[in-house]
Amino acid sequence: MMRTGTCLAVIPARGGSKRIPQKNIRLLGGKPLLAYAIQAAQDSSLFEEVIVSTDNEAIANIATQLGAHVPFLRDANLADDMTPVSAVTADVLDKIDLSGQQYRYVCQLMPNCPLRTTSDLVDSHRQFLETGAEAQISVVRYGWQNPWWAMEMKEHQVLNPVFKDFMTSRSQDLPALYCPTGAVWWIRADVLRKERSFHVPGKTGWEMPWQKGLDIDTQDDWALAEALFQLGFGKSSDPAVV
Repeated sequence: MMRTGTCLAVIPARGGSKRIPQKNIRLLGGKPLLAYAIQAAQDSSLFEEVIVSTDNEAIANIATQLGAHVPFLRDANLADDMTPVSAVTADVLDKIDLSGQQYRYVCQLMPNCPLRTTSDLVDSHRQFLETGAEAQISVVRYGWQNPWWAMEMKEHQVLNPVFKDFMTSRSQDLPALYCPTGAVWWIRADVLRKERSFHVPGKTGWEMPWQKGLDIDTQDDWALAEALFQLGFGKSSDPAVV
């Protein structure tokens, strides 16, 4: 019989990053980027197992040294630029829980979101259980770059509003909008097996400060992460968010 509440953490970390070569093992604050996801998962005491999915031997070796499990190297067909990350996480669940009875919940933690903390995992898990949702993804609220005022630049620098009806509205009168961040995604294991995706009807959002939800995809993102890290974000005792 499945044990109530058993959780699996999956950290997808392929080796083929092009915009920031070897991103997942590049040092941030003196540690490989991958270390922050592993440590947050370990310190949360939520997970029966913390698994890193990678196609790269160097990443696998470092992940193992950091205390995560790497029971297999990811198949090449799941390590390209086009494969959805949720397919990678579902692949881990398929391979390590053949009976479908070992885990009830799966948490996907992207290593390029290093400023999420153990408390973020614990708090998001609590909300996930309280809402009874099948899936929950972490989100950050859009700030001064208000998406309601988005414009396309056409030929000769002509600007066309994407949402014409909202261009003259004050920001305080517009509905809040949220952007997904890969920091902490939860899903019921049976739902992931069936749907192969976190984007299921009725999924909920867990809001976190933008500073802690930063996704590192470019060199500029990396520089911002370094600055936020110096300010104390990503550490066990976070600074006040302003």
